[in-house]
Parts: sequence; structure tokens; C-alpha cells
Amino acid sequence: MCGSQSDGGSNPELHQRIVEQSTDVATIFAADGTITYVSPSVRRILGYDPADLIGNQGYEYVHPDDREANANAVERALDGDGSAVAEVRFKRADGTWCWIESTLRDHRDDPVIDGILGMSRDISDRKAKEQEYRQLATEYETFLENVADAIFLLSVRPTETGYSFEFERLSPSYEEQTGLRTEQVKGKTPEEVFDDERGAELAANYHRCVRVGEPISYQEELPVSEDARFWDTVLAPVFTDGTVTRVIGITRNVTERVRRERQLKSQNEQLDEFASIISHDLRNPLTVAMGRIEHLSEEHDNKHIDATARALERMHEITQDTLTLARQGKVVSEMDEIDFSGLIGRCWQTVPTDEATLDVADGLRIRGDQSRLQHLFENLFRNAIEHGGADVTVRVGECDSHGIYVEDTGQGIPEEQRDRVLEPGHSSASDGTGFGLTIVKRIAEAHGWHCLVLDYLSWRSSVECLVRSFVVVVVSEAS
Repeated sequence: MCGSQSDGGSNPELHQRIVEQSTDVATIFAADGTITYVSPSVRRILGYDPADLIGNQGYEYVHPDDREANANAVERALDGDGSAVAEVRFKRADGTWCWIESTLRDHRDDPVIDGILGMSRDISDRKAKEQEYRQLATEYETFLENVADAIFLLSVRPTETGYSFEFERLSPSYEEQTGLRTEQVKGKTPEEVFDDERGAELAANYHRCVRVGEPISYQEELPVSEDARFWDTVLAPVFTDGTVTRVIGITRNVTERVRRERQLKSQNEQLDEFASIISHDLRNPLTVAMGRIEHLSEEHDNKHIDATARALERMHEITQDTLTLARQGKVVSEMDEIDFSGLIGRCWQTVPTDEATLDVADGLRIRGDQSRLQHLFENLFRNAIEHGGADVTVRVGECDSHGIYVEDTGQGIPEEQRDRVLEPGHSSASDGTGFGLTIVKRIAEAHGWHCLVLDYLSWRSSVECLVRSFVVVVVSEAS
């Protein structure tokens, strides 16, 4: 190959151009710190003219808190391996400070440089990012150490068949609730931490999270202890350069809630069974007996037939109320938003009200089972009219945003009976079944509410403690 190629090492003009255009600042200073040379790029980086710095002591421009670190770096460059790196705050020409990273090399034996050469660059943005990351790390640690929910971190690695997952870290709350420790599980797969079958079930959800590339939630069974068996879990993928590299899991122990739900389901099934017995095994024979008595009364005139008919009618009323009590006591699983004043108006129309007056608050809306709540208010209105008189006034409204009250101007319930009127079988009327207010209480409880009987003054003084309560207020004199 013919021709010639210039030697870059012997081209001073090229070297000068590189130094001038470099984003780094080249500085030469003597062993005592005196600056002997500064490249022109110092104008862009720090705002100084090179002549302003030459002859000055370099440490004078270093932040006082960083001068010791700067001196140590110079000492390492002179007495150590011939080079060192220092990160210090350096004063700009306008008086502000910026972070500078300097790579120092000892060139005192070089007749051209004859000093320590420092190549410096502005790392303020990087330092700001580092500070941001440190702040985030501190917040993350604080969150991880104090959050009540259990948190676990998994590393994700691609394999020929999909992905492998290894535990990285468990939060203190996870360790406390499961008995597992980070040092026990770190670097292990779910199959290694739990048994193969359970680990495979866990890994299947982790695969699903990675596959969809977004958070997923589900309930899982992980029986680590008697009181920690069922969990509501959320998994969130963490992306690095577009690839899922970690999965963060947040899980909450819902064992007690699941047990309650199963208990409620069992209770509802028992109530259904009880209602079926009442409906078919008792009510049907009773209906036959009532029909036979009615037939006998048409053929015979006997006082025993009338007494028997009244007894059967009484049994029929009790059976009906018992059936209602069983059905209305079932836990309400789905609630709808209800126009309260409309509901109250419909209930009032279905009850024989005579000369009674209704005063209802307008604009209130509640959530519940409309059919059962209609039964509840019908029972309350019927009870108020039966015991308060034909011209009683019934008022219904909101109890300081915490509940609902029903009050009337009747004679009220004697104080010694207020604890018993909601219990089955209690009635002040000779022909009452004693189930009317009990049904009210059961419907309220089925909604997760409480049902109370108070006098007017007790109600007003107890409002603040009746949070999320359904309140029945019976007063001697409404005001």
C-alpha cells in the first residue's frame, strides 16, 4: 500500500482543537496547588476566562466542606498509583456551586505538562439524580419497614421455557405474618421455599403478571399458619429497558374475612333450610287445619271450634312472622342506591295510617336492599301507629350523617322495656306475635347496621357515637 499518513501524535494543532472542543476542563497545577494551565472549555463549563484562574490556588474554588476530600485525592495521585478521582463542589464565576468530577494524574516527570493534570467534568445533573435516588431509597425503606401489608420482591430471569423467579427481599410485615425471613428465601424459587405444588401455583401467577405486563390482583390460599391462610395479592411488574426484571408483590392477610364470609354463607344456608321447614312442613298442615275448622264451623255451632280457629290463626301469624324473620335475617350481599323519601312514601302508603302524620327528611339517599328496607319501615310505622294512636306523628330523618332515626309522638316505650323490645316474642299487645321489631333489628343487622331504642334526649346525646348505625328513636314527646 503506497502513500503516507500523518502521525496524530505530532499534530499540535489537532491536540489544541481537541482540548478546546472537549466538554471536559483540562487543568494543570503544581504540587502546591497553584494552577498553571486551564483549557478554554472552562468558559462554557464554569464561566471563567482561563487567565482569571492561572496563578491562583485551586483549593480556593473548592467548597470548604469538600477541601479535605480534594486534598486526599491529590495526595493519592502524588503518592499512590499516580492517579485518583475526586468529586467536589466547585465555585462557578457567578458564585453558584456545581459538582465536578476530576480525574487527577501525576505528570510531574513530563517536561511538557510538569505538574498534576486534572480532567474535570460537570456532574451536577448526575449528583441531583443520585440525591433523588437516595431520597427515593430512603422513602422506599421507610415504606417497606412500616407498611402493614406484606410485601415481597422477586427477580425475573428469562429461561428457555419462560421465566424463573427468585425471592429477593421480604418486608418486615411479611416476615412477621408468615414466619419466613429474607435470609431464608433470598435467591430461592417459590418451589424451593414452598412445596413443588404450592410453588408452581404461585409461579403461575407470577408468569401471568409478566406476560400481561401490568398489575394483576387475585385471592390465593397460602397456609403459612392457622391465622394466615388466605391472602388478597397484587403483583406489579418492574421494567428495565422494556423488559420485566422484577415483580413486586403486595399481599394482605384476609383469613379472618374469608372465615366470616364462609360462616355467613353457612348461616344463610341454615336460614334457607329453616325457612323451607317453616314454609312447607309447618305452614301447609296448618293451612289444611284452618280449612277443616272453617268447614266444621259451617256445619256445627260449638264454642270450642271458634277457640280452635283463633288458636290456628294465631299460629298462622306466628308462622308467617317466623318465616319473614328467617328470610329477612340473611346477610345483604348486594346493595343499591335508594331514594330515601320515595321509599318512605311507599312504605307509608301500604300501612293503615288513619289520622297519623308523616314527616320525612327530603334529599337523603342510602344504600341497601330496597325490598327488605321497605319491610323494615312498614313494621316501624305499623308499630308506631298501633302503640301511638291514630293521630300520632312519625318523623324520619338523618341522624347527623351517621344514621337514620324514626321517632314518634306516642307514649313511648317504658325505659325498663327498651332493652327487650327488640328480642323475639316481646309484645305489649295481647294479640301481637312479638316479632315486629325483631324483624326490624334483623334487617338492620343484615345490612351491617345497628338498631337501638332510645328516648329523645338519649338519642341527641348519643349521636356522636352512632357511627354507621341505624337508629330507632321512640320518644314520649317529640320536639
